[in-house]
Amino acid sequence: MIEKFLTQTKFTSEEDFKKNFHYKVPENFNFAYDVMDEWAKEKPDKECLLWTSERGEEVRTTFKDFKEQTDRTAAYFLSLGIEHGDKVMLILKRHYQWWLSMMGLCKIGAIAIPATHMLTTKDIAYRNQRASIKAIICVNDEYVTTQIMQAMPESPTTKILVAVNSMCENKKPVPKGFHNWHEEWIKAPEFHRPDNINNNEDTMLMYFTSGTSGEPKMVAHDYLYALGHLSTGVYWHNLNENSIHLTVADTGWGKAVWGKLYGQWFAGATVFVFDHEKFTAEKILRAIEKYHITSFCAPPTIYRFMILEDFSKYDLSSLQYCTTAGEAMNPSVENKFAEQTGIHIYEGFGQTETTMTLGTFPWIKIKPGSMGKPNPQYDVCLLRPDGTKCEDGEKGEICINTLNGKPLGLFKGYYRDEEKTRMAWHDGIYHTGDMAWRDEDGYYWFVGRTDDVIKSSGYRIGPFEVENALMTHPAVVECAITGIPDPIRGMIVKATIVLSDDYKSKAGPELIKELQDHVKHETAPYKYPRVIEFVDELPKTISGKIRRVEIREKDAKKEDE
Repeated sequence: MIEKFLTQTKFTSEEDFKKNFHYKVPENFNFAYDVMDEWAKEKPDKECLLWTSERGEEVRTTFKDFKEQTDRTAAYFLSLGIEHGDKVMLILKRHYQWWLSMMGLCKIGAIAIPATHMLTTKDIAYRNQRASIKAIICVNDEYVTTQIMQAMPESPTTKILVAVNSMCENKKPVPKGFHNWHEEWIKAPEFHRPDNINNNEDTMLMYFTSGTSGEPKMVAHDYLYALGHLSTGVYWHNLNENSIHLTVADTGWGKAVWGKLYGQWFAGATVFVFDHEKFTAEKILRAIEKYHITSFCAPPTIYRFMILEDFSKYDLSSLQYCTTAGEAMNPSVENKFAEQTGIHIYEGFGQTETTMTLGTFPWIKIKPGSMGKPNPQYDVCLLRPDGTKCEDGEKGEICINTLNGKPLGLFKGYYRDEEKTRMAWHDGIYHTGDMAWRDEDGYYWFVGRTDDVIKSSGYRIGPFEVENALMTHPAVVECAITGIPDPIRGMIVKATIVLSDDYKSKAGPELIKELQDHVKHETAPYKYPRVIEFVDELPKTISGKIRRVEIREKDAKKEDE
């Protein structure tokens, strides 16, 4: 399959990959037709999707089955009045129908907008208005359908609502005003492929960013975004046709298309899905054991919980390859996981606006805590605030040079927001807003968001380096580093910490001093947190990222009082 889209498909070294990784870009590329339907012709009986649930359900789908089902889904959407260019929000958790919907919308040229089930009425109304959403396909959960109905008076463009039951509840009635997927989908007319579905530049997919600061922005991706993920699945996840891959991510997050859709199916791998409501490490480890998962990807938070488990209780012998992205991973977590499993974790970096931009590829030696090296499809540079390039060891902003054209996988812009697009992408440079430094071997090391960096007594302190130091202490389960104003130093470092159960009773001055001394020992002494606050939980976005801005705002209010 991949030979259709690359000039060279096998690479033996970093230099080989850097020099010879080039795409062959088709005209009017459409992932659903050009990859999935082609697999249905080439390997009709190959299993492409192994979907399971904590309710005991299991569905094994071949490429041939999937083509038939996505054709039916496309026909169903057309029968509802969903047309080319219409925006459709998908609030489907990990229901099987998310995969059918993503491909069904692709087949008719409609725009998919995946979203989390945790959205409130206000969130839904905001998205409906900003994107002019025409249809919502959602799980038939009382909370979700209620929020949607309450948002409808403020959603003038939203005309079509479809509710999807879980398989074991397929007879459950849907609320008034909603179409019933299970009753109607099976009756869909025969599908006929439309003419002129898309150009490469057309919008295929949009995501609302989770917003660690301010209102979410609408990230618009073209049809080549899917092609840009070939490197994610084939080379970073290191997948092939024999792989069974599990990425832990809600389908409302951008990480779902990184790990549950595009790149994995370029490789011809089996995408494994475990539909569950509440995450526990034990559930995931049991699924890996039962279904002989070979490849696993999850954000660092998931690994942090996994290493607390007794791995001797599980047979993980099928597991061959592990990766992580979504936020930076603390080296202590990677080291502990490797100790317990013998498997190292290959880190990657990217944004909702990009595909994988930096990564530790199979031929690159792992440096725990490093994000790896640039993906050759991006011209990555580290820039100072004045736009000049950083030297090795110097902290700067991760940027992408687009003077030679927009690379495959980079977003089109922020939909209906030219000002925010210009702020992030100007003079031929896309500014990620993330800070890093590069070592003498070319590895990139995460520092933090540009607005999270703390300037104290002339030093620039990245939150992540202090968080790394704290995370090596057994008392610390999670932490967030922020800066608070100081009349002498300008800013001082503050640590907001969630303690482990064994240390909660010890919260007080002695533990604070112990943690401060620990940081001084683990990293440069000037970085230690002069203020430490213990909390039960950290403020997070709906996608699970720590909202340091909220901590800063709360501290600012205290100052004003």
